[in-house]
Amino acid sequence: MRTVLVIDDNPAVGTALDLLFGLHDIRTLTATSPEQGLTILARERVDLVVQDMNFTADTTSGEEGIALYRAIRSDHPDLPIILLTAWTRLETAVELVKAGAGDYLGKPWDDNKLLATVENLLELSEATREVARFRDERRRRRRQLDADYDLRGIVFASSAMERVVELACQVARADVPVLITGPNGAGKERIAEIVQANSSRAKAPFVTINCGALPSELIEAELFGAEPGAYTGAPNRAREGRFEVADGGTLFLDEIGNLPLAGQMKLLRVLETGQFERLGSSRTRRADVRVISATNADLAAAIREGRFREDLYYRLDVIELRLPPLGERSDDVLPLAEYFLQGRATLDATARAALVAHAWPGNVRELKNAIERASLLCSNGVVTARDLGLATVRPAGARLSVDAEPDRAAIEAAIQRARGVISQAAADLGLSRQALYRRMDKMGIGAQQV
Repeated sequence: MRTVLVIDDNPAVGTALDLLFGLHDIRTLTATSPEQGLTILARERVDLVVQDMNFTADTTSGEEGIALYRAIRSDHPDLPIILLTAWTRLETAVELVKAGAGDYLGKPWDDNKLLATVENLLELSEATREVARFRDERRRRRRQLDADYDLRGIVFASSAMERVVELACQVARADVPVLITGPNGAGKERIAEIVQANSSRAKAPFVTINCGALPSELIEAELFGAEPGAYTGAPNRAREGRFEVADGGTLFLDEIGNLPLAGQMKLLRVLETGQFERLGSSRTRRADVRVISATNADLAAAIREGRFREDLYYRLDVIELRLPPLGERSDDVLPLAEYFLQGRATLDATARAALVAHAWPGNVRELKNAIERASLLCSNGVVTARDLGLATVRPAGARLSVDAEPDRAAIEAAIQRARGVISQAAADLGLSRQALYRRMDKMGIGAQQV
């Protein structure tokens, strides 16, 4: 049951609120002094505090309430607090609300307004706790992954990327072909490195070849080797192919969709039998190689169009790891940006907001280039949105990362979407209600102005 702690030196206040809240399935605990209230907080699970501002007779300064508020905040930084004011100067309560208090109400209070405020804050408190639990669980899983596997220094914070990395680690020791799909620049080679590093072949060669970076007439020679004079321009000595070099280890075939049909047929034979011949040779050779392939192409469409062998596809796609584009995992943007900066500069609030708002069609590669450029253009070691020079193309209404700082436009848009309901706008922005009020006050934004 939801629990509210009422701290007021007047027992009648506690009794009245106990009756009021009890009608709405809210459990009420009461304390008549700050000391008693802090003791209850130390031993009970409390969802919200309603506190008086004065506890000594003939005292109206509000200093006791300020001290109590700060004491609660010290031990319970996310606990919603409603201030009850009678003789205290209104400015004192307003300052505490700016500092993070949930709301303030004068005595005697309006029951309907108090209930509405309590319900909103309890709902927001539960959402905040859910977010905190989610973050804690995600940090726990990341620590476990770091302890159990070699992650090759990969930087990520999103749940989507966590699932890909966890699956890559799980399938690493299966020693079966793995197909990594995803857009260019998203980090497919890094995932392949994780698979290899956690496999039984971790200490054996890890050889890579980009099938899209070589002319089609040279790819077969690169993969399987060639005898002297096997093709125009061939060297006068035998050449080992990547399968021979990777024998006993792992071969990473990037952009596998660009492999010509003749090479696909030979690759299929190697996967099925471990046998191949160099170009210009009739001697059959053997290689024990695990193949990890990657592509940004739609292989199913390529199969329909006759550009890719269906039987090869099923040999390569024993396990598929789909790497989402950076635009679908915005929680990774800021950690990656900080990693690319390497302490050369810091990101200000405008830069962080711009980074998260950008759609990153070029994925991690585009982000790295943007950070490199901004680190050279920035002044005094601080990167701003202007230094990044990014166009904000993320769809309206998209949620910000939990670490991003919303700008004025984002706040006003959220309030408009919520039709002035601040708690809803705060949830849309991933902020607490108090945090949104502080930003609105700082920027001079009124809910009625939006």
